[in-house]
Amino acid sequence: MAGGLFKGRTLVYSDLNHIIIRILPKYAPEAVDNAILVSSHIDTVFSTGGAGDCSSCVAVMLELARGISQWAHGFKHAVIFLFNTGEEEGLNGAHSFITQHPWSKSIRLAIDLEAMGIGGKSGIFQAGPDPWPIETFAAVAKYPSGQIIAQDIFSSGAIKSATDFQVYREVAGLSGLDFAYADNTAVYHTKNDKLELLKLGSLQHLGENMLAFLLKIAASSHLPKVNTMVEEDNKGQSTAVYFDILGTYMVVYRQHFANMLHKSVIAQSLLIWTTSLLMGGYPAAISLALSCFSVILMWIFALSFSVLAAFIIPLISSSPVPYVANPWLVVGLFAAPALLGALTGQYLGYLILHTHLSNVYTKKKQISPVIQADLIKSEAERWLYKSGSLQWLILLILGTYYKIGSSYLALFWLVPPAFAYGFLEATLTPARFPKPLKLATLLIGLAVPILISAGGFIRLAGTIIGTVVRLDRNPGGTPDWLGNVIVATYVAAVMCLTLVYLLSYIHLPGAKKSIVLSTCLLFGLSLAVVSLGIIPPFTKDTSRAVNVVHVVDMTRSFDEKQDPRSYVSLFSSTPGKLTKEVEQINEGFRCGRDKVVDLVTFSVKYSCWTFDDTDNGWSESDVPTMHVDSDTHGDERITRVLIDTKGSTRWTLAINADEIEDFTFKDAGSSEELVLVGDMSSVDGWHIMQFSGGKNAPTRFDLTLFWMKNSTRLDHKVEGKREEGTPLLKLRTDMDIVTPKVDRVLSKLPPWCSQFGKSTSPHTFAFLSNLPVNF
Repeated sequence: MAGGLFKGRTLVYSDLNHIIIRILPKYAPEAVDNAILVSSHIDTVFSTGGAGDCSSCVAVMLELARGISQWAHGFKHAVIFLFNTGEEEGLNGAHSFITQHPWSKSIRLAIDLEAMGIGGKSGIFQAGPDPWPIETFAAVAKYPSGQIIAQDIFSSGAIKSATDFQVYREVAGLSGLDFAYADNTAVYHTKNDKLELLKLGSLQHLGENMLAFLLKIAASSHLPKVNTMVEEDNKGQSTAVYFDILGTYMVVYRQHFANMLHKSVIAQSLLIWTTSLLMGGYPAAISLALSCFSVILMWIFALSFSVLAAFIIPLISSSPVPYVANPWLVVGLFAAPALLGALTGQYLGYLILHTHLSNVYTKKKQISPVIQADLIKSEAERWLYKSGSLQWLILLILGTYYKIGSSYLALFWLVPPAFAYGFLEATLTPARFPKPLKLATLLIGLAVPILISAGGFIRLAGTIIGTVVRLDRNPGGTPDWLGNVIVATYVAAVMCLTLVYLLSYIHLPGAKKSIVLSTCLLFGLSLAVVSLGIIPPFTKDTSRAVNVVHVVDMTRSFDEKQDPRSYVSLFSSTPGKLTKEVEQINEGFRCGRDKVVDLVTFSVKYSCWTFDDTDNGWSESDVPTMHVDSDTHGDERITRVLIDTKGSTRWTLAINADEIEDFTFKDAGSSEELVLVGDMSSVDGWHIMQFSGGKNAPTRFDLTLFWMKNSTRLDHKVEGKREEGTPLLKLRTDMDIVTPKVDRVLSKLPPWCSQFGKSTSPHTFAFLSNLPVNF
């Protein structure tokens, strides 16, 4: 796999044990050749009990297996339940099954169950490439849940994660569905992923949907063929657009139908706009331009006010993200200023538009001044309303051009409001003169789009807020305000997109003052609550993600032999300093940015560290070694390095891709080739090799490096000193060791903190070593 998180990586694994159940129908012996895979993982990260991720999935699968075994008589296909391990280390379990197990050759459809939170509905966030699975699911599921907007976001890479479904789709060429629990995302991979927070209704929701789906497809005579849809899917015509309505009904249609529908609406909209502008002439064109300018001002002011609040919060709060444990604070902190900014920007545009229309109507001598004033206000109001539909028309055009599935939202926010305006304001208005917008226009026009999209917008906001807990992949590498700006921008964008019609209505009734006062009051109260610490940013059930790692640093330069530096590092992927945490732990930590720790797959640029009492609990015999066995210079330079990871069976090696063109990798004990010569990809100049294995995994390896023909081979001096070049190899070996110092720190962690586990992070102990370019 080369996409997503796997770009520039080689994953090597060993000692995996899975539990696999295959249920064959009694009266269909040919079913052994066609099977449906239902998969989830039984492993979890070291920092959590994994109630959501993914004990919840396993529980549902066990009950499904029991139920399926009772109803399999009429099936035409086998059903395989895969309970795999190694998922948290890089999707190794799914990969080992799909590439090595003989049953994998019979699989025609893959269903993956996952969790990126705990509880709530288990919704579909990836489907395809064949649309048949999602179409069948929508037809039979009792409580269908799924949004293609989640698929668009996930496939864009905005969410740095991956699931087993990627293996089934990319390696095996299978179509299928990927489900996930996404509520309470902040507990993901922390101690709070616990049974107490898991609701039985969530399991029941997934179980009932899956049971109905499996009973249908297992008895069906049709299953998607492997790899047949890939070429067509690349053209973007066969994929499905899907979304649910309040979790009771799911709409599914194909992309080629979406293209025709969208293009039809776009053509009619452009025709209507062109006709109206031709009939209105120059004044109408100017009015359109000014109304569009009001939309631009609305966006500018809404984003500015909301983002300004994002910069203010870190200055008055102990945490830059004080709303994680109480997401509804976002309404006061960001939605209130965004609404105030949107109203201000649109009102300024309204005044400019009003001035233009006044100049136009002054030329019409036959209208009395009183009537003229009312006409100008009404026409300005209508232009603002119509500019909102133009905004969504532009989004629909862009979404259709780039074949973005979630552009159906633009369709629903364009057509019903435009229909309501045309039907109520034009068809049913007896006089040609403009009149104030009817409240019924808003009610009829906005009912459908709000019904379709409100739930999705709110759930996406919750996911973004929960993700802020682990925003900084290189702790200290991003500004403290970045998480706030992301949330504020999203909130302001949703406000501008959805309130554009409603805001156009409130300029005439005179409700601006009350709205401004209410939003200012809400914003002020929210700031006060945050600054006074009345509502804590984190709680024992919604924790701040931290890591405590005992590091033994053996990195060196050139031929210098350096004694190991041992220290305990405390860092967090959640924005903000660790001042309060260090005070409570009271173990001699010093915080700052002057000690960057390179942990190979990520760097810690802000952390707290202590050298006190860090020489105990580990042995120098566990220090890994990298020995250059041979270095030949001919037509090409080839270097053979012997690596001994000692007691570590989970390690990460980085190879300098600016110096090394390719490599091979062998088990030194058995001489088995683990990685062959191939196209070595890289990210930021490094190729990462990640190894994970059990107790029987090898620890001695033979690495052969093939150098670039134009390698720099640094060996020169700068100001009389030898320059320390970029290492040739960087190695981190993780040990499942809890030293006395780490044990004390962990026991003193505040209740609002939790270790955050992920496949590329250390456990609690790590050796760092390297091999310089000029070894």
